[in-house]
This record gives sequence, C-alpha cells and structure tokens, in this order.
Amino acid sequence: MNQLDQLKNHTTVVADTGNFLQLAQFAPRDATTNPSLILKAVQSPDYAPLLKDTVAAHKGLVLDEIVDQVLVRFGLEILKVVPGRVSTEVDARLSFDKLANIARAKRIIGLYEAAGIGRERVLIKIASTWEGIQAAAELEREGIHTNLTLLFSFCQAVACGDNGIQLISPFVGRIYDWYKKSAGSAWDEAAQAGLNDPGVKSVTQIYNYFKKHDIKTEVMGASFRNVGQITALAGCDLLTISPDLLAQLQGTDAPLTAALDAQAAQKMDIPRVSFDEAGFRFALNQDAMATEKLAEGIRAFAVDSGKLDAMIESLLK
Repeated sequence: MNQLDQLKNHTTVVADTGNFLQLAQFAPRDATTNPSLILKAVQSPDYAPLLKDTVAAHKGLVLDEIVDQVLVRFGLEILKVVPGRVSTEVDARLSFDKLANIARAKRIIGLYEAAGIGRERVLIKIASTWEGIQAAAELEREGIHTNLTLLFSFCQAVACGDNGIQLISPFVGRIYDWYKKSAGSAWDEAAQAGLNDPGVKSVTQIYNYFKKHDIKTEVMGASFRNVGQITALAGCDLLTISPDLLAQLQGTDAPLTAALDAQAAQKMDIPRVSFDEAGFRFALNQDAMATEKLAEGIRAFAVDSGKLDAMIESLLK
C-alpha cells in the first residue's frame, strides 16, 4: 500500500484545496478551503468561467452576498466529489466581530441548504479569536457546525473544546515556520523534524489533552510543509493536506504506523484546564508565536478576500 492508503487506515484524510478537479485521484473524505485557496483557483483558466457565471447570475446582490455565492458554488462542486464535508470560511475581516460571524455563517448555511445540501455536510470556518470561538459556540448550539481555523496555541484549542466546537485546525506548518525563522542560523532541521517538529508537538499536545479528557471536538492537523509532519501525526482524528503532499504520499510505499493513540492518551497524567476571556487573552498574549501567527494569518486572508472582492467588482462593471 502507498503511504496515502496507509494513512487512511489511521486518520481521516482531507484535501486542502479549492481545486475540485484534482480531488478524485486522492479520494479524500472531506475537503477544506480558505480565501487564499479560492483566490488561487479563480485565477486559473479552469475555474475563471465558474466565477464569471456565478457573478453574472447574482448581479443584483451586494458584494459580500456575491462573494458568499462564489464560495458556496465552489463548495457545491467539491461536495460532488467528496463523500463527507466541505469547510467554507467566513470573511477573515470579521474575525473580531461575534455577531457578524454568526450572521455570515447562517447566510452561508442557508445557501447550502437552498441548494439541497444538509448542514451536516458543511463546516463553517471561523478564525480562533475569542470572538470567533464565542460565535462558533452559539452556532453549534443551533446545529451549525464549525471549523475553528488559524489555531496556533493550546489556549485556543482548550477554549474550543470547552465551547463544544465540532472541529479545530491547528496549523502545523505555520508554527514550524515561526520557530525556524526565530532560530535563524541556529536552526537544526534534522533535530527539529518528525516528532520534534514544533508544529507536530503542538498538535500532539492538543490531541492527547482532548482524548485524556474525552473532549469530543475533532482535531485536524493543517498547514503542512512536508510529508514528515504528516506521518508524525498519523492517528490524529483528521489531517487536511494539499494536493502536492497528497501526491507525494501516494508516490511512496514506505511503511507508516500510527504516531498518536487515543487509548494511550487516556492513561497520561494531563491536568484539566480552562480559560475565561481574560485568561484566554493573557495566555495568547504570552505565546509570541501564536499571537504573531494569528494576526499574520488574519491579515493575509483579509488581503486575499480583498483581492477576490476586486475580481468580482471588475466582473460587475
């Protein structure tokens, strides 16, 4: 068996792409998107007509409503290929507005439901700010499931677990990026690989904590830089992987075994913790990596959302 098939024996494999034409060859169960992936897709000749047609069909709507129509259109195409769920992201520019996140999420779910897709097949992606987590908690209570993204710290994960969030996406590769950049010339790639990779260690800590305390929130490692990060997290609930890395896994038959084990985690001595708003904000503030990467991620997604807006506006003229 190739490594991708072996991985599927331990972990639910998710494709991290807006390129739904690539999906079938990897047979993932779910798929995730974000503003950057959608922007990349619509700039391709393969998808430009989809953007043009969707905008033309909804010219009477305001801009943010047209954007949601485009995002859902991609989601609908993805759901024709994957048997499970698609994650569709709320505009990152709303990351610090609880009520706006809730309103946008409900509108996106409404578009899916109007197209005949049940809400059990959709995860609404929201940034893991305090406001985003509180918005997601309210959505979960109303039966709208969420995927909390841009997650870099243990306190973000704990707050999500305590608030009944369906799924979290800790960003392995971006954590790795920060520590590598911070270390500069002192960085030892070999010594920081595999189980010692700082992003892998972060997800492992979250996974073990959730399993120890029977927290139902699904843990989905995301943002991988190399295959070694993926294989070091085999056994995680889910892993969302780019097409390039899925192809690399598919192209090798090296042995792969589970690195994470829920039963083993239950035997670990891991104390239960919790964070109120003040405690959450202070814990996040004390984690320089998480503070910087969360802010950077929101800024980057906001920039790409603005670029998508501009593309749509050009088609409205």
